[in-house]
Amino acid sequence: MDDHTDPIRKPRADAVRNRERVLEAAKAVFNAGGPEASLEAVAKRAGVGIGTLYRHFPTREDLFEAVYRREVGQLSELAEQLRTAKDPVDALRRWLRSAVEFVATKKGMSAALALTYQSSSELAAFSMDRLTKAIGSLLGPAIAAGQMRGDISPEDLLRALIGMCYMHDQPGWQSSVLRMLDVFVDGLRLQPAGKAKARAKPAKLAVKRKR
Repeated sequence: MDDHTDPIRKPRADAVRNRERVLEAAKAVFNAGGPEASLEAVAKRAGVGIGTLYRHFPTREDLFEAVYRREVGQLSELAEQLRTAKDPVDALRRWLRSAVEFVATKKGMSAALALTYQSSSELAAFSMDRLTKAIGSLLGPAIAAGQMRGDISPEDLLRALIGMCYMHDQPGWQSSVLRMLDVFVDGLRLQPAGKAKARAKPAKLAVKRKR
């Protein structure tokens, strides 16, 4: 009896490149949303045939889940890169702004993701766990440095971010959310004691006395 076992074949380099091209194209197409967000549009943007797309992702849900997991992974990696930034509040702001793009992609495939979520509670748990940890790794240093109020949690920030994104559904909504996000982060930022005391007091209205 031959005990020899064939080694597991690694994907060919061109197959790996094609897969990454499809995922990058899918992100762009789903981010834009609208009636053009079809698998045919993804294949065309990636420069591959629709057959190649289906070889990598047999179902629409498979592609959506792969894009989603890839985006979550990239946000986790970004948090790791920003964790040692000199300005912790700016690092947190930059991560949150990048997360808006992630939510835009998620909105572009919300219907299919809803079906995937229903069939895979692991996907929801995976994303919430990694995103919450990513925010926490940036929020913690900002609080420790005395630059951010300490009664805000990573879960609070994530809920606020998603809420702002889903409140807007008109073309160009991302620019509005980014503006609101800046206001939100500035509102959570603690002012140094000196600056707080230096704030001008509101002028009192002069009241004329009756003679």
